[in-house]
Amino acid sequence: MVDKSKIEEAVKLLLEGIGEDVDREGLRETPVRIARMYEEIFGGMDEDPAVPLSKQFQAENAGIVLEKDITFYSTCEHHLMPFFGKAHVAYLPAGKVVGLSKLARTVEIFARRPQLQEKLTAQVADAMMDYLQPRGVMIMLEAEHMCMTMRGVKKPGSKTVTVAVRGAFEENSGLQETFYHMLGR
Repeated sequence: MVDKSKIEEAVKLLLEGIGEDVDREGLRETPVRIARMYEEIFGGMDEDPAVPLSKQFQAENAGIVLEKDITFYSTCEHHLMPFFGKAHVAYLPAGKVVGLSKLARTVEIFARRPQLQEKLTAQVADAMMDYLQPRGVMIMLEAEHMCMTMRGVKKPGSKTVTVAVRGAFEENSGLQETFYHMLGR
């Protein structure tokens, strides 16, 4: 549960720390706005991925299911700066499928936490294996990190790509090739 009053106090201290006047017109309500924003962008802290992944349907003999180009936004836990990009989520059903929107919802739940892209990729794969129990899962995230593009090395447009494979995808390189082919790579 987000404690908005603590966030408001922290934002006031931060603004004072950079030499700002927290009482000037443009900043007076900033701590309240930031607290509301953090409640939204870190909303995944209180959500359980089991909920969306529990909406399943029988589907015997289904082949690879791929939901690609799922836009996500997250916050780097090292600098509290945004990173954003596309998630590609594939699984090989074992008699059951999940509603397609539930794949995007699962990505969002984990993305809406202070996060590392590497962990986010693994968390989505592990949640799908745990709750959907498919024969295999393959996840790819491609993201731009503002901590690399806006500060530090300042390399706008650079992308970080992470991949997690589980089950049949891990054991069968042909399934991995099919995944990449389905992505157009």
